[in-house]
Amino acid sequence: MIRIDNLVKRVPTSEGELVILKGISLQIEAAETVAIVGASGSGKSTLLGLMAGLDTGSAGDVSLNGHSLSALDEEERAMLRGQLVGFVFQSFQLLPSLTALENVMLPIELKNDSRAREKATQLLTRVGLGERCHHYPNQLSGGEQQRVAIARAFASEARILFADEPTGNLDSATGARVIELLFSLNKEYATTLVLVTHDERLARQCHRTIRLVAGQVVSDEINADSRTQAEVAHEH
Repeated sequence: MIRIDNLVKRVPTSEGELVILKGISLQIEAAETVAIVGASGSGKSTLLGLMAGLDTGSAGDVSLNGHSLSALDEEERAMLRGQLVGFVFQSFQLLPSLTALENVMLPIELKNDSRAREKATQLLTRVGLGERCHHYPNQLSGGEQQRVAIARAFASEARILFADEPTGNLDSATGARVIELLFSLNKEYATTLVLVTHDERLARQCHRTIRLVAGQVVSDEINADSRTQAEVAHEH
């Protein structure tokens, strides 16, 4: 589902060129859940942005579902994201002028789906916010806003979901509930999930943990207590 070949990211600074990612290569299969961990400044969020086609690398390539991002212009990358990718951010990124329902309806409407309201209502009910459909983001707690953001991410029926520190702004109890919901929906939709986190407990819930140090992969391990959707499906 995701293939990265010798990906490099360099940025100019006043002190000269800074190399953020140093030749990263890896593959992520459909329905895998993968955590990317590492200290601040290790390149985690940069790698996530490049995987999602939000930015382009200085060298190397990223392919999503067989589409090489370096072969596409900005408009084509945006179209591919619209078809394949969903996002959950630390800062929720909800549109403040839209209600919870309208925020979740947006990606469905962009696909010209006439059942946008019905599907969005079902998803909000699924994340426990059926009663809060008509509330605006500023009327919701942080945990509720993140649940709306998760409902919106799955509303687009994305094949790949990228989550950047999804519990970073939440207390631990709220964060744990949000993560439980994220994994539960992910299993239901058989989505490929890639998340960046500082939280080792959260990383262990994923099938694989990829650890970055100074822009390089230093380990890529299968977590013993987690299995992919694909493995479970294979047994049946």
